[in-house]
Amino acid sequence: MTNTLGRPDFDVIAGWVEPGHRVLDLGCGDGALLKHLIETRNVQGWGVDIEDANVLAALRNGINVIQSNLENGLKDFADDAFDHVVLSRTLQTVRHTEGILREMLRVGREAVVSFPNFAYWQNLRSVLDGRMPVSEDLPYQWYDSPNVRFFTLLDFEALCAQMGLTIVERRVLDEAGEIIQAESPRDLNFLGSLAVYRLTRPR
Repeated sequence: MTNTLGRPDFDVIAGWVEPGHRVLDLGCGDGALLKHLIETRNVQGWGVDIEDANVLAALRNGINVIQSNLENGLKDFADDAFDHVVLSRTLQTVRHTEGILREMLRVGREAVVSFPNFAYWQNLRSVLDGRMPVSEDLPYQWYDSPNVRFFTLLDFEALCAQMGLTIVERRVLDEAGEIIQAESPRDLNFLGSLAVYRLTRPR
């Protein structure tokens, strides 16, 4: 796959966004994804981030950004204000998991979520060797990690079913950023380092 942004999940997300769509990127960092979508898809983009440095970097990239804590919800945004609400590699850092997913699908027609898969075989091997995994998709040591939750593809899909959310599409990537071509969810759960989902709510 062509990795245009240095982040393979960004490439997947960009492929799901139509020209002119309204996109909200939660935990937007320096705004790289939104900048790419604005330049290539002519989207209307807004970002949200809590870190001062990220907000300043996003502003320097020409992104409309709001400084806010996602744990407080998305009360600044109206219902159905966006076509896509993106949460990229951030869900594992959020304490109120169900709350943020509900809020994403309140303000957006679709939610796009990517997260590291704890059941990836190399992560399991690290645990069996007695150490917490450190990898491209889980880059932190256990003592300085912002992650508060560790979960798997099957865990996430069970939560979506419990919440009544519809999985429109799923892409599972290996550490090289290649999409895994496997039919069985158990195989994907074992082979996939990073997962990307498109979600909708019942209308």
